[in-house]
Amino acid sequence: MIYKKVEKIQEEISAIGVGCWGFGGDFDTSDDSSAREAILTAVAEGINLFDVAPVYGWGHAEEVLGKTLQEEGVRDKVLIATKGGLRFGDSHQTENNLTRESLFWEVDQSLTRLRTDHIDIYQLHWPDPATPLEETAEALSRLKQAGKIRYVGMSNYKQADVEAMMEYIGVECQQGLYNMLEPNASSYHGIPLDYRVEKEILPNVKKFGQAFLPYSPLFQGLLAGRFNEGNPLSEKDIRQANPKLSGLEFSLYQKAACDLTALGEKYGKPLNEIALNWLRRQEAVTSIIAGVSSVRQMEQNLHSLTWDMDDGMMAEIAKITAPFENR
Repeated sequence: MIYKKVEKIQEEISAIGVGCWGFGGDFDTSDDSSAREAILTAVAEGINLFDVAPVYGWGHAEEVLGKTLQEEGVRDKVLIATKGGLRFGDSHQTENNLTRESLFWEVDQSLTRLRTDHIDIYQLHWPDPATPLEETAEALSRLKQAGKIRYVGMSNYKQADVEAMMEYIGVECQQGLYNMLEPNASSYHGIPLDYRVEKEILPNVKKFGQAFLPYSPLFQGLLAGRFNEGNPLSEKDIRQANPKLSGLEFSLYQKAACDLTALGEKYGKPLNEIALNWLRRQEAVTSIIAGVSSVRQMEQNLHSLTWDMDDGMMAEIAKITAPFENR
């Protein structure tokens, strides 16, 4: 395993982590048994970061992860990064809520589902404009003092707000949408983004000594060859809500993925490994949050660590991805 170290976090972190959204039941490929096997394979191979959130399967992804780690006695071998700030009820409608009372409640709920007494990295999932940063920071500080969380992370935040939060509490980690075709994306699932990763976040995490966790590194399967022949997703698969995978933009991204696949064939490398290697080449990227639905996919991701991308391949990739620099 390859590990990376940043100033703000004590532990070394595996260059590839596990994104747990698919464990929640929101994707066509979701399956508890396969999720369990994938988690245990990851731990055995030295992966030590698991990224999850309450809204992934409405609590189910946290439950699957927590149960597996507890029953196999491997909780102490990993860092759990979960999130808060998106409240939901029985109707599964979400609302942004980073108030003091809500965070206290959410953390306790996550600890129960994860079967642990602490969360290693607690991330604010999305901004809550209605709640002052100072109130949110106060709640996080009290949670740290209580030993319920260890590090603070911010996901999907503009850098001005990250720096403002740092006036109240240390921020050890940032997370944002980042892959070869979305280096400075302006939206995610139709939600506007107030940050640009390559232009803004990467320079700052390096400056501040923070970890950076890119989500959707494989573009929800597009950069693993999932949609080269079209979009076969069922209506229940939450990825249908991503207009880049099912709307008018799909053909543009699909063509780029096919061109990258052809480039990979020239070099004898599969598309998913190219996508992960490209991210690993970015110095400020700490751990790539790669989602998996099976041991096979886990092994494919791990194989990307067995080779390094050279400058020539990077240059050829840049020609294909140039039109997406600011999309």
